[in-house]
Amino acid sequence: MTQELHTLPQEKVLAALQRGDFSLEGEFIHGHNYTFLTQVKHQKITFRAVYKPQQGEQPLWDFPDDTLAHRETAAFLVSEALGWQLVPPTVFRDDGPHGPGSLQFFIAHNPDYHYFNLSDEDFQRLPPVVFFDLLINNADRKGSHLIFGPEEQLWLIDHGLCFNAEEKLRTVIWDFAGQPIPANLQDALVKFKDALDSPSELAAALGEQLAPGEITALIARANALLEMETFPFPPQDRRAYPFPPL
Repeated sequence: MTQELHTLPQEKVLAALQRGDFSLEGEFIHGHNYTFLTQVKHQKITFRAVYKPQQGEQPLWDFPDDTLAHRETAAFLVSEALGWQLVPPTVFRDDGPHGPGSLQFFIAHNPDYHYFNLSDEDFQRLPPVVFFDLLINNADRKGSHLIFGPEEQLWLIDHGLCFNAEEKLRTVIWDFAGQPIPANLQDALVKFKDALDSPSELAAALGEQLAPGEITALIARANALLEMETFPFPPQDRRAYPFPPL
């Protein structure tokens, strides 16, 4: 029987993702890149995970080839360093059945419940999502990329188009534009920056997933966010919304 994330210690989940055996169960048919549902087994732990192999990534003009799986992994590292646990546990594996790729714990959720039909209570939980996307420069925050798993925990998925050195933010969540940025979000960012000071474990881990220029840009965005008083408005000189929006 497969297990859910809230029932497992995270260190055991990460160990299973990093070292466990995993086999394909099926393919997700939506999306441009090949994405597979897998079953991971390690010691006495069994759970489902999402495998995104590099060789299934469609070439993009504005992102280097064979980097999307690394960006998925980097998003998890940043989320953890902020202390927010927004991104399900994710690792990069070199030994997948279709070659190197990212492997992320699969969160069971209702796909019909998403950004466009959130309850008022769940909508008020989104400021950290907006802040996170600003930090990682998310170029593809669709409405279906935020999900609610067991225990009603909010999770964020699909971060292959993040961390570009150029400004790329495209998101459906512009509702908080002009509103004050909560102080606790910036406090977490200060701690993140301290943890990123090189040499550090976080700097080394991100250095395995991102190019040096992308890490430099990440630090620059962090500095800019610390100077902001309010959430920004959509830019007028480029596309600010993903397509499709869901």
